[in-house]
Order: sequence, then structure tokens, then C-alpha cells
Amino acid sequence: MSTVTQVEESTMRARSVLKLKGEQQALPDINTIRKAIPAHCFQPSALRSLSYVARDLVMAASLWYAAVTYIPTVSNPIYRTLAWTVYGFLQGLVGVGIWILAHECGHGAFSMHRRLNDFVGWVLHSSLLVPFFSWKFSHARHHRFTGHMQKDMAFVPATGPTSFMQSLSSFMDMEVLEDAPLVNLIRLLGQQLGGWQVYLLLNATAGDDSMQNQNAKWWRRSHFDPFSGVFRPQEALYVLISDLGLALVTAGLYYGAQALDWQTIFLLYGVPYFWVNHWLVAITYLHHTHKDVPHYDGERWSFVAGALATVDRDFGFIGRHIFHGIIDTHVVHHLFSRIPFYHAEEATKAIKPLLGDLYHSDERSFMGSLWETSRTCQYVENDPSNPGVMKWHE
Repeated sequence: MSTVTQVEESTMRARSVLKLKGEQQALPDINTIRKAIPAHCFQPSALRSLSYVARDLVMAASLWYAAVTYIPTVSNPIYRTLAWTVYGFLQGLVGVGIWILAHECGHGAFSMHRRLNDFVGWVLHSSLLVPFFSWKFSHARHHRFTGHMQKDMAFVPATGPTSFMQSLSSFMDMEVLEDAPLVNLIRLLGQQLGGWQVYLLLNATAGDDSMQNQNAKWWRRSHFDPFSGVFRPQEALYVLISDLGLALVTAGLYYGAQALDWQTIFLLYGVPYFWVNHWLVAITYLHHTHKDVPHYDGERWSFVAGALATVDRDFGFIGRHIFHGIIDTHVVHHLFSRIPFYHAEEATKAIKPLLGDLYHSDERSFMGSLWETSRTCQYVENDPSNPGVMKWHE
């Protein structure tokens, strides 16, 4: 029997058991979806993955060398500022690619060897001031409970207007506030410039029941604290190893500033650092925030429902070749996080016929979607026609 026939039969079997509950269809089970994907898509290659690491590090080093060697020789201050601006933007793009490769390590999709995954992930993430093991633990729980209003560990939406909006509502009408471009710009800038750091420090935007210790005070919810409520006791040593990586990189930046100067180090490292965080916050936010994508309470949530409550978007050449497809193939990544990124596009094509309308994608401009989504998707509310399902407030 051909593979195509097997997939078609699996699709027919899955759809034959679809049932309606309100307006929500029952979902195909995870094994049915898995069978639609060619087996080789689940097999990472250490050599191939390491080749991408080498490629990205060469690009980063080349940009660094060009910036140090040539930009200071530009006499015109306007052209020199423009050169640093272009460098920061390009290095930020390359940094996102390096971040994603470490992300592959955290999921075990980099290779079949756990120690290699952990070592490469620790080195790459530490170089970007990301606590690798700390993030690995919390991110795994985000994948385990994606879309769960209480247990998801990333971008759990508010269930009403934020305190910022409520404080402004005493001066302006709420409907006017929701559509005010300046208010949306302030909110979006706060999210993009500081959202990642606030998440690492306070576990912000995570669900109320996402932590291992529900009684931890707000100052004991940090990804840098080995005894944080975010982690299990047996994970403390790995959090310390994560902190060690950050300390080594921070020391390297300090001594680099002694050899050069703080302004140059900020331009070489600090500006790209903020670009990297901007892209990663935007990518994660748009993966899980869309007017057609629901969230679920504990009774209605399931792993497949949560994994399919994500959105693929097209980011062109940069998305596929610099960001390693993380924007374009995120749905299949949430279903099977061990599929390496270089097989994710093939796996996505394999499951789309099976999922049909359950697969979400958005072909609109990425940055345009970021603005529009932040304006229209501010909090969720109960869907009267589907108990246990949370829809975005309109």
C-alpha cells in the first residue's frame, strides 16, 4: 500500500470520528497525526545540525570583524551611524538564528545525543545571555500545556483589560483607548523592549498554576534563581550551570570593554541583543495570538487542541534560511518538538491535508500583523457557544 493511500485512509478514519460540541470539532489524536509524517522527519543529524551552527557563527564573526575593522574608519558621522545601525540589525537577525539552534538543542531535536545537545545549547544560549537549562525546563512545560489558561508558561492572555488600560480608563473611554494608536504603541514598545527580561525575572505572562511551587513569592519566580518556584528541587544544579554561563559571557563583555570601550561593546553586542529579543518576543507572541486561535480552561484543554492553537506565518527568505523556519512551521513544532527544523517544512506539508481547517496560518505582513494583533487581541473571554473555550474579545 502506498504512503499516499495510507495517509488518505488515516485522514478518512480521523475525520470519520469528528463530532460537534457547540461549534468545536473533536480533534484527531496525536498518533494519527504522527502516522501522516514520514518517519525520517523524526531523525536529526548531528553533522547537519552542527553545520548550521558553524554557518551561523561564521556569519556572526564576519559581521563582528567587519564592524570593528571598517566602521570606525568612516569619517562622516551620519554614514558611521548608518553603518552601525545596519550592523546591529543584521547581527540581530543572525543572533536569532543562533538562538533557534540552541532552541533545537533544548528540545532534543539537534541530535540523538543528549550531552551534545546540552553542551551546544548551553554555549549558544549563554553567548546570547539566555539561561539555557532554566529556559529548557520552563519551555518544555510551555509545550506540554500550550493554550492552557492555567498551566501554560508563555503568553497566557489576560481575561480582562490590563491594569495599564484600567488606569487610563479614568481619563478616557475604554473603546477609544483600545483603538488609540499611541496607547497601542506604548504597550507594544514595552512588550518588545522589556517583555523577555520581565518574563525571565518574574515568570510574567505565565499561567497561575504553571509553577512547581505555587506559593512562591513574586521575587522567587526568577529563571536565574536555583530555588525559584519555577523549578523542581532536582533542577537547581542545572540552573546554577545556566547562571555560570551567563557570568562567563558577562565577564567577557567586561574585559572586552576594557580593551575597546563600553560604547563600542554596546554597539557590537548590546544593540543586536535588543534586536534578538525583539524578534523572539514578536515571534512567540504571534505564534499564540490570533483572532481565530482559542485558549482553553482545564476541562476543555488537551495536548492536541493546545498544539493546534498556534499559527504559522510566512517570513520569506529570512524566516526560512536565517530563522531556520521557526515562524513558518511552528504548528508541527508544537505537535512534535523533536522534529529538527530542516524536516519541519516537509512534516507540515504532510499533516495539512489531515488537519484541514484545524491548521492555522496567516499570510499577512509579519510586522503589520504584530501591530494589528496587539491592537485587536488584548484579552480573552468565555465563548458562550463553547463552554471552556476562551475567545479573543472583539
